Amino acid sequence: MLTLYGTSKSRSARSLWALEELGIKYEQVPVEVAKAKSPEHLQRNPNGHIPVLNDDGHYLWESMAINLYLAEKYGKAPLWPATTDGHGDCYKWSFFGMTEIEPHLMTILRNRLFLPADQRDEKAIQNATDSLKSPLKALDDQLKSRPYLLGNDFSIADLNVAAVLSFAMLVKLDMTATPAAQAWLQKCLGREANQRVRALP
Repeated sequence: MLTLYGTSKSRSARSLWALEELGIKYEQVPVEVAKAKSPEHLQRNPNGHIPVLNDDGHYLWESMAINLYLAEKYGKAPLWPATTDGHGDCYKWSFFGMTEIEPHLMTILRNRLFLPADQRDEKAIQNATDSLKSPLKALDDQLKSRPYLLGNDFSIADLNVAAVLSFAMLVKLDMTATPAAQAWLQKCLGREANQRVRALP
C-alpha cells in the first residue's frame, strides 16, 4: 500500500499529482508543513519536511525523487518513457525545474507573500525575476515546436516542471514574453489529475 504524507497546499501536491496521473491506489495522510518536525514525522524524514512516501515499508522523501521513483516503478510510456534516453530527458528537465526555476520563484514567493511587509525586499524580487528570464526562454524554445517537453505526449518531466512553475501563478509572474511556455503551463495545470489534487486536504 502506498501512503503519501503531506498536504496539497505544499510541495506534496506534485507527488499527489503523480499518484493521480498513475491511477494507482494510495492513502493520503495530510501532514501540514508546521507539523512536519513532530517526533513521529521525523522518524519518516529526519529533515522534517513533506512529502514523504511510504511504499510498503520503503520510505522516500524529496518530491522530485518521489515522482521519478513512482513514474519508473508504476508508470509506463508515455508518462515514463520506454527508452533510457527518455529517462535521461526526464531527469534533465526535472532537475532543471529544481535548480534553474524553483529557487528564484521561492525568493519571489517569500518576499511577496510569506515575509512580514517590513521585511520584504523588492530588489530581491527584481533580481529573481530577471534571473528567471533565461531558463524561461530555454523552456519556451523547447516548447515552440512540440506540445510537451519530450515530444507529443505528456510525461513526468512535464508534470515536474509544471508543478514547480505553478508557483508562478501564486506570485502572478508575467510570462507573456514566453507564450509557448505559458500556454504549456496552463495546459498541464488544467489536467484532470491535477484538478483532483486541488480538492484534496
